[in-house]
Amino acid sequence: MLFEQRILELRKELSHHNQLYYQDATPEISDAEYDQLFRELEELEAAHPDLHDPNSPTQRVGGSPLDSFQQRDHLIPMLSIDDIFSEEEVAEFFARLQKNLNLETIPLTIEPKIDGVACSLVYRHGSLEYALTRGDGSKGDDITQNIRTIQRIPLTLNNAPPLLEIRGEVFMPNSGFQKLNQQREAEGLDTFVNPRNATAGTLKLLDPKAVASRPLDFIAHGLGAHENSNLTSEIDFRSTLEKQNLPPNLPLWQASTLPELLTAIKELDSARHSLDYGTDGAVIKVVDFAQRQQLGSTSRAPRWAAAFKYPPEQKETLLKAITIQVGRTGVLTPVAELEPVFVSGTTVSRATLHNQEEIERKDVRIGDTVVVEKAGEIIPSIVKVITTKRPTESEPYHLPTILNYKCPSCGGPISKEEGFVAWRCTNFACPAQAVTRITHFASRKALDLDGLGESVAIKLVENNLATSPLDLFTLTLEQLGDLLLDPAKSSDGLTISKERRFGEKRATTLLGSLEHAKTQMPLNSWIFAMGIPQIGESAAKELSRLHQNLTDLPESKIIADLADLPDFEELSKSKRKKENHPHLAQYQIDDNLGPVAAQNLRSFFSSETGQNVLLKLSELQINPTSDNFAPLPPSDTSNLPLSGKTFVITGTLSAPRPEFKKIIESQGGKVSGSLSAKTDYLLAGEKAGSKLAKAESLSVEILNEEGLQKMLN
Repeated sequence: MLFEQRILELRKELSHHNQLYYQDATPEISDAEYDQLFRELEELEAAHPDLHDPNSPTQRVGGSPLDSFQQRDHLIPMLSIDDIFSEEEVAEFFARLQKNLNLETIPLTIEPKIDGVACSLVYRHGSLEYALTRGDGSKGDDITQNIRTIQRIPLTLNNAPPLLEIRGEVFMPNSGFQKLNQQREAEGLDTFVNPRNATAGTLKLLDPKAVASRPLDFIAHGLGAHENSNLTSEIDFRSTLEKQNLPPNLPLWQASTLPELLTAIKELDSARHSLDYGTDGAVIKVVDFAQRQQLGSTSRAPRWAAAFKYPPEQKETLLKAITIQVGRTGVLTPVAELEPVFVSGTTVSRATLHNQEEIERKDVRIGDTVVVEKAGEIIPSIVKVITTKRPTESEPYHLPTILNYKCPSCGGPISKEEGFVAWRCTNFACPAQAVTRITHFASRKALDLDGLGESVAIKLVENNLATSPLDLFTLTLEQLGDLLLDPAKSSDGLTISKERRFGEKRATTLLGSLEHAKTQMPLNSWIFAMGIPQIGESAAKELSRLHQNLTDLPESKIIADLADLPDFEELSKSKRKKENHPHLAQYQIDDNLGPVAAQNLRSFFSSETGQNVLLKLSELQINPTSDNFAPLPPSDTSNLPLSGKTFVITGTLSAPRPEFKKIIESQGGKVSGSLSAKTDYLLAGEKAGSKLAKAESLSVEILNEEGLQKMLN
């Protein structure tokens, strides 16, 4: 077809000119000539929609607005990189590499750590298939439409392998950021605080055309999934980037000894200030892919890489006042109100002072000149007080005295438990706590109530529709649908919208989530949702392993026995249970549940507040059950088939590992997390990894599922 041939020619020609203009900076034609070719292609594609190609150069300007971002699984986990902060830690990292690889010299690369937004580009057979944000490392948001608008990202590759995943950083150059802010200021719009926020906000826009108008850029720095690529090292990877016109992370240093590595880090510290984007560190990577494979990864980061973080910028400013925030559990947190100061890319006007003990340790007083930095380049904190600039009339700050021992939100009593540093409001009905308790109760890791965020919780409390989390279960469709929310900002965090109703559709969804929570959410989610001090996700899971129903908790002998013990932290881990606490040994309680948590549970359920919660749950006919309850084995396990045997579980099995742990423990065995010479059996599934080799070296017997079944029979 004549039109099809012309469309293909135009796409190829425009892609060629895009590369010359945006990557090589050597344009061959004028802007007018380029625009003429571009318009011709647009018209032909509009006349022949059956020839649509998502990777056509015309897609650079953005397509139709999206309703929402879809989530996709990463082909392989998108891990973080562990941070190191001193030359001593660099030396320790290098020494670990030497030890684990049994080498004196190890080829490394050193490159800038870009202050942007991590994403991955997946190319199949040379065509960009999709692009994802990092997300939680396992899955991320599909931002393909927005990524296609970034001119430096090629939409097609030449002679590419069947699968090639490129990982890198989307960022906004400092020069482009300044021009964008100047343009917005001229148009009377709010300006962005820093390029990182501008980048993150832009990628969250649902309108790709708006994204295309922002000066985003991309730099590739890592290899993800790949097939038939013949890549064996970082040098091969960078050669591929060059061949495929993918922008690499530069400048690059190479080193193979510790002195060379430290020199490179120092040289990068000087060079990074001339780069047209923000950097806060130096990324160190092992060059050889086989060595990377040998070193492996933890659950969150590779062992073959590290990020050296340069010391944060510090500024002096005036501490004008101290205000008090009331948290979800009633904890009173003092906050320093500062004379605004620009630090590490943002204007800082507030910094947490944590607690009264921290205030006393640093001797922080109202009117002081203080040194401020951003911990990890993110969280503002006060480093120290410049006492030589202190006003003569200043007085030490004592939180309970200032507050007259009353909560600033509800006027209720405040107290500090023995052994704790935080002052706390003890009034469970405190309105300041109500919002944070409800928000926590509805969070994804708790009861996952769809549509109930902080802004909705605030309005529910303000309108006296909910003063505690359990009040949510009495809400009606009419109450929720008519709930008026505050004016909200658009997805770029800038434009203000009008006041709006919560609406029947969202109300129906939330009520459905509440009904699901009543009958389907497991016990551990409910325990965590209650927001009891010291009861986090892990402790909640352990409690649900030991108890079948929520109503079992108030009279639990396990909790009572555990609460009467001294804090585990005061005892050696090797002795704290079996030798010191034989009456608790049968429970095989893990490290996530200790005496302090048990004491808080007992205090909660015996308090008036706790009793009211139990009564309300009973009225609502809510009694969550455990989905991981493991009944205790008989006290006499000598006749059980696995009595006295210690197991370690590894690899992929036919069911989750906790299921096998239950089976083994119910038959008298014990499950340990680490191998030793005292381990009797390694239960190994597919992809058993390093534990399999270690078991062989320790002469530990290796079982598969069939072997375990034979032992049980």
